[in-house]
Order: sequence, then C-alpha cells, then structure tokens
Amino acid sequence: MAIEILNAELIQKAFLAGANNLERNKEYINELNVFPVPDGDTGSNMSLTIMAAANEVSNLDNPSLKELSKTISSGSLRGARGNSGVILSQLLRGFCKEIKEKEKVDVNILADGFVRGVETAYKAVMKPKEGTILTVAKAMAERAVELAEQGVNIEEFAEAVIECGDETLEKTPDLLPVLKEAGVVDSGGQGLMEFLKGAFNGLTGKEVIDVTPVKKAGTGASTDSENIDTSDIKFGYCTEFIINLEREFTIEDEIKLKDFLTSIGDSLVCVADDDFVKIHVHTNHPGQAFEKGLEYGSLTKMKVDNMREEHHEKLMKEQDKKKSAERDAEIEKIKKNEKKKPYGFVAVSVGAGLDNIFRELGVDYIISGGQTMNPSTDDVLSAIEKVNAETVFVLPNNKNIILAANQAASIEKEKKIIVIPSKTIPQGISAMIGFEADLSPEENAESMKESMSVVKSGEVTYAVRDTSIDGMEIKTGDFMGICDAGIKAVGTDITEVIINLIKEMSDEDSELISIYYGQDVKEDEANAIVNSLNESYPDYEIELHPGDQPVYYYILSVE
Repeated sequence: MAIEILNAELIQKAFLAGANNLERNKEYINELNVFPVPDGDTGSNMSLTIMAAANEVSNLDNPSLKELSKTISSGSLRGARGNSGVILSQLLRGFCKEIKEKEKVDVNILADGFVRGVETAYKAVMKPKEGTILTVAKAMAERAVELAEQGVNIEEFAEAVIECGDETLEKTPDLLPVLKEAGVVDSGGQGLMEFLKGAFNGLTGKEVIDVTPVKKAGTGASTDSENIDTSDIKFGYCTEFIINLEREFTIEDEIKLKDFLTSIGDSLVCVADDDFVKIHVHTNHPGQAFEKGLEYGSLTKMKVDNMREEHHEKLMKEQDKKKSAERDAEIEKIKKNEKKKPYGFVAVSVGAGLDNIFRELGVDYIISGGQTMNPSTDDVLSAIEKVNAETVFVLPNNKNIILAANQAASIEKEKKIIVIPSKTIPQGISAMIGFEADLSPEENAESMKESMSVVKSGEVTYAVRDTSIDGMEIKTGDFMGICDAGIKAVGTDITEVIINLIKEMSDEDSELISIYYGQDVKEDEANAIVNSLNESYPDYEIELHPGDQPVYYYILSVE
C-alpha cells in the first residue's frame, strides 16, 4: 500500500536509517576529496554531524513531530563539523522548522520543507558556490515542488526527488572545473544523497531500524564500570597472535583449532588466509593457546592483556576523572564569580608546538582539531563558555571551521562573540599579533583582519592518490606544496618543493619566512631546509618553530 502520510514514528525511522547509511559510506565520501591530501574529511564531518543528532533521536520514545524536529535540529546544529556538516545541519534545521507544528506530513509539506531547508542553508553560507551540496539540494527542492503539484504519493515523490539529486550530482563537475579535473563529483552532495537514500530505505522497509530508546542514567539499567565485579570476568586474559603457516591449513584444521580455543575460552575470532591465521581469544590459559598455535607454524604479534587488571585501572581512571570533574566544577564556579576581563580568545590549533605559540600570544583556550578533525559547533561553544571575558574572539584557523564558529557565535547569548575568519594557522598567529588591548572590539576585529591579510600561507604534505589538478600530474607519495592559490609545487624532493612553493608565495615586498615543522620531521631535517632557503632567499629573515602538527610536514608563511 502506497504511503500517503508521514507521522513522527516514520520520520524517526527514516532519519535514523539515513544517518546509518551516511555513517557506513563516510570513507567513500572522504575519498572524493578534490586535493589528494591525506585529510579528506567531508564524509567524516557529515557523519559526525548527523550521528550527533541520531544519538539523541534514538533516545526519543514515541515523540511528537515538534519534539522530533527540535531534537534533529538541535542535535545536528550543535554537532555540526566542517562546512559540509554545517550546511547539512542547516538543511535539516530549515526542514524541521517547516514540519514541527504539523500533526502529519504529506507531499506538499515535504516539498515546503525541502524549499525552506535550502533557503536556510543558502543564508548560512557567505558566498554560496554552485557545483556543491547546495546545488544538489536546490535542484531537489525545485523538483519536490513540481511533484507536489502532480498529486503523487510519498514513495513516488521520494524516488523522483532522489533521482533528480543523483542527476544533479553527476553534473557538479560541469559547474566546478576543479571537480572535473580531479575526476570526482562533489563530496558534500554525495553525502547528502547517501543520507536521503538511507532514509528512503528505512521508510519503505528495505532497511529495518531499531528506534528503541537507549537507557538513560537513573532508569534502572546501568553500565557503570564500578558496578561490574572483576569476578564476573570469566576469562581473564585477552590473547592475540598470528600463526605464520608452515603447512597447509585445511578446513579440518580450522575446525579443530576453533574447537580447542573455545574449550579454553570465549570471544574467539579466527581469520585464516593462505599464509597466516590471526587469532583473538579470551582465556585463562594463554600458554595453551600459544602451544596449540605452534602445531601449525611459527607465532608472531603475540599479545596478552590482563583484563581484570585493566578493569582495576579503568576504575581508578574513572574515579580520578570524577574527582577532576568535581575540581573543574569548583574552579568554574570560582571563575563565574570573578570579574570578567574585557577580552578573551579561543583558537583552533593542531599540534603542541603551535598550541604553545598561541598561548604565548594570549589565547585563553585551545581547541584541538584543524584539518584532520574539524571541531563541532558544540566544541566551539564549550570553549567560549570556559573563557571568562565580556568579548571573546574566535580564530578558526581553517576555512572548513569558519561556518561552525559562526554558528556557535549565533547561539551564544551571554557574551559578545567575534569570529575572525582566519583560514590558516599563520593567519591566526598574525591576527593575534594584530590585537591591541586599548582598542574597541570592533576596532580590534578590523585590526586583526588587516594583520592577517598580509600573510601568505602554505603547507607541504604528500599525495594519497594519482591525479591531475591545477595542470600538474601528481603521483601517489609525491610531496605537494599547497598555498592560498592551490597546489603550486609537486615533486619527490621535499626541499625543492618547499623552495618552489616559497617562490610562488613571495613578491618584492616579502621580508619574512616562518616555518613550522610537523611531528614527523626531525629538528635537524628542518634546519637543513632553513639552510637551503637561506641560500635561495638570502635577503629574507627566516624563523623556524616546532609545530608538532600531524599530516603536514611543514606549515609556511611569507609576509
């Protein structure tokens, strides 16, 4: 029987199915990253955004449409990460605004929800770019309006809207040349389609979703570690090893090995390949497991963990954590009673060395994150809360975090929040240098923006796949020099790549080169780079700092 009307129960199932499908396909979406850098994170950002809402939605027991809409909107808004995650949260927010006061939803209301979602998302983006998730969403909204006028049922409506979304997604490379050159479709648009396809499968019963609420604290069920006695751990040693096979390992051998290991333990995992067998088992006799394995070959990667001891350690850690949380609460209480200082600062940073630089410049709170893991809107709000100041400046230091920071600023009501739209770590450092305590908040915002505008930023990392982009052929493992204008240097010699990148970043007014070396670079290697740059750029002042950042061997700035 065709579906004509949606109630809260059906929408809840559809939403959770969509979230699950997006989560399952996040790595595929990550691989659609245009630049072949090892930090493609669109799929991860969208998944973390939607799962933040899904975790709350799954705890709702027979919700009304109003309660469900509020939970989806709030959960995705606070959990939003990266530009793609923020846009997804805004699409959901607009959609939920349209349906929250309704008792039931038909195709007309669905179409209105699609339109309002698109309008909300476009407003959230300063400079909307076509060929992205926004383009895909807008095309589906337009199609939704057409279909609503044709009197179709909800299943026909959904199938046609999804078909339109797929067709539009395939056209995104024609709208963004960088997508065409890289041979990929827009990753954000792909993420949106994975969510909608999963939702449709959940709605039509192709995917069964359990929406049984998760037990909350105080409801009678408890999974606290302190309520688990170590005597309840039947088999005390988590035992793992690999057998390097020295003879044929037959089906009969596998059965015998599994029978033996299950006779002395549980939680068995046995993975057999042509050359090796990987074993995981919980047992009270690790030695017997090893002895049995030796019948088939030599052993390697042998590992035994005492689970009772680990449980004791976990209890101690949880107790320490509880005490620390109580102490933190006391400190926060004291802070709230203290007089607020005029200005405070929150900055996103990506390594211990860079963290120290920001602290020395006066940053009150560091959010660990950046390119490889974008902090959420809620992470930014939490950081703002910890800064006891009347005006808090937020430095995202990454173009993919600015929207989440702006979203946090729009939610915070007690303090004045000013987001300085720093797109790189060097811009953030320069912005802090441009702050002057005797200026007004607005004057400082302008001063900080002006200060970071003279900085040209660059990064050096490696390629994770073969591709052609910006007119350059890139092979897996090549070093890539990326600046504000894109990939500008590629090669197998990192020193040569850095020299060529600096050349692209410099002009006749340039005087200073700052280098921040990453966690995978030794200090003597960084010093050798500086010596080479001194030879190539003798008139420049060159500063070297440990950044300890992951993924990027070097972060550079020229000013």
